[in-house]
Amino acid sequence: MRYISTRGEAPALGFEDVLLTGLATDGGLYVPESLPHFSLEEIRSWRGLSYSELAFNVMHPFVDDAIPAEDFRRMLDETYAVFAHKAVAPLVQLDTNEWVMELFRGPTLAFKDFALQLLGRLLDYVLEKRQQHVVIMGATSGDTGSAAIEGCRRCEHVDIFILHPYQRVSEVQRRQMTTVQGDNIHNIAVRGNFDDCQRMVKESFGNQSFLGGKTQLAAVNSINWARIMAQIVYYFHASLALGGPDRSMAFSVPTGNFGDIFAGYLAKKMGLPISQLVIATNRNDILHRFMSGNKYEQHQLEHTLSPSMDIMVSSNFERLLFDLHGRDGLAVKTLLEKASKGPVSIEDYRWKHARKLFDSDAVDDKTTCDTIREIYQQNEYLLDPHTAIGVHAARNCRRDPAVPMITLGTAHPAKFPDAVAESGLSVKPPLPAHMADLFEREERYTVLDNNIAGVQEFIAKNWKNT
Repeated sequence: MRYISTRGEAPALGFEDVLLTGLATDGGLYVPESLPHFSLEEIRSWRGLSYSELAFNVMHPFVDDAIPAEDFRRMLDETYAVFAHKAVAPLVQLDTNEWVMELFRGPTLAFKDFALQLLGRLLDYVLEKRQQHVVIMGATSGDTGSAAIEGCRRCEHVDIFILHPYQRVSEVQRRQMTTVQGDNIHNIAVRGNFDDCQRMVKESFGNQSFLGGKTQLAAVNSINWARIMAQIVYYFHASLALGGPDRSMAFSVPTGNFGDIFAGYLAKKMGLPISQLVIATNRNDILHRFMSGNKYEQHQLEHTLSPSMDIMVSSNFERLLFDLHGRDGLAVKTLLEKASKGPVSIEDYRWKHARKLFDSDAVDDKTTCDTIREIYQQNEYLLDPHTAIGVHAARNCRRDPAVPMITLGTAHPAKFPDAVAESGLSVKPPLPAHMADLFEREERYTVLDNNIAGVQEFIAKNWKNT
């Protein structure tokens, strides 16, 4: 399996190099040169498998011979053994043919654990084999940071630097990152928004001279292909649990960076019957504006009750644009250069092709709170604000009531108690037992100005091999 850049100029790489490289040298994102495709008969044969067994079948073609099969199986068993539910991604029914897939049963209570618990093990394996040290640099709008730290903190060959927007993540999200102790763990609070943090990460990957040639950066954001690869699995898991592949499924995905829903798009291309993918966003609705009106234009970023989606530059959207343009890297590069200067649209026939599968909705804070309250009153089931946006969008955009609609439950409601309180409910979501003392733990983080030179200087001074 080889991987190519969405901008067409970087060299093709194997799995190990893509794992460590993150962003391609031409500024693009890596995607597989070709996708594996599974027949309905083969998918059907996976019914009854454990989550880790299913994950092996779905992901092994992407890893190929880079990691021996028995080692990869062991990593997957270890990854999903730490989840708090035996089903790993249990399904909860809300209404007739309407479901939430709980993706928050991992150590940090968010869907990012599915990929980042695995990514830490993959990095440890490859870096030990190569006797190489890397610096992980990542940006988070709330959940990626804690999942990356938890997944990678025991890695012997990495230093971790996570940037988050100062005072723009929930207190639980912040404490999950800043209370993890370790000489190789560094949390940086940037006086800016998530897009500022993400821009610094991308620019740093493009020019790593600040590291003095002594190490290299590795990515934990969803620009890293391994993140997307691991997220494909739970689409197959949900489908098989509800009668697939003999019936089609629809999914509603709360998303800001487009990675989680792009994994669903890939699952369909790999042979899983999916009839609809709903892009569920908050007021930061660049994806909704594109999908509903073929206009890709950045607006001012707004702070909302669903901070993990407070994103205006959706990195993974480039991977979809690459496919929509017939995998023409130059066309993608040209389009994105124009998009950095103003609004852009794509050819009408390309946009209409995307609309065959994708729908979208943008949900404001009031409607988010109304949905949290409504679902709790109907089912005594508590949603976090991101999942609530997914549920509302699912109901608003649903094409066919006969097709099961599955909303991805992306985070535990305990991470967002302010949103639950604002919904008017008196119930307070408790933290799980392993996090019960979170508010008593010592925090450690550094506040820096929204300045890439200062951030790079901090990293250069603090990674442990300097």
